[in-house]
Amino acid sequence: MKINATEIRVGMILEYKDDLWEVLKTNHVKPGKGGAFAQVEMKSLNKNTKLNERFRSSETVEKASLEEIKYNFLYKDDNNFYFMDPNNFEQISISKDLVGEKGKLLYENLEVSINFHDENPLNIILPNQIICKIETTDAALKGQTVSSSYKPAKLNNGVNIQVPPFIESGDTVVIDTRTMEYIKKI
Repeated sequence: MKINATEIRVGMILEYKDDLWEVLKTNHVKPGKGGAFAQVEMKSLNKNTKLNERFRSSETVEKASLEEIKYNFLYKDDNNFYFMDPNNFEQISISKDLVGEKGKLLYENLEVSINFHDENPLNIILPNQIICKIETTDAALKGQTVSSSYKPAKLNNGVNIQVPPFIESGDTVVIDTRTMEYIKKI
């Protein structure tokens, strides 16, 4: 499906130069002289290379036609992550390379969306928020203000994040999977 260059958004998958590209950053620029354009940073899903491209606002690009299917995460082994379709109970495996850093946030029965292109899995979309338990964190210092100071914490899945001073080891928190930031305590 053709889309205008001004409609390019972060996370989209584009077909460009005989490859599939995931949009990492986009910046729409309207200079004082000349026409407006979109500066787009993309990562190849097949070759794992990056590309910075400038599209004029009048240009069109091909948005990849993807099929998004919901799956539940089952388990992982040394090389793969395994998912099950909750409707027909079919299982698929996806390599660790394709899952990447998102694999640390997966836990049993977590519902994720998997994008397919020509029946090949491309990427995994996590829910925007997940619940984690704080494994270890530093003690809060007296006199620190809640609004400006954060302290490091390690989650039960090994991910390090910054949390407010009132969070203690053993607390359950909600984190944003897109930015890896603390949202709230449960």
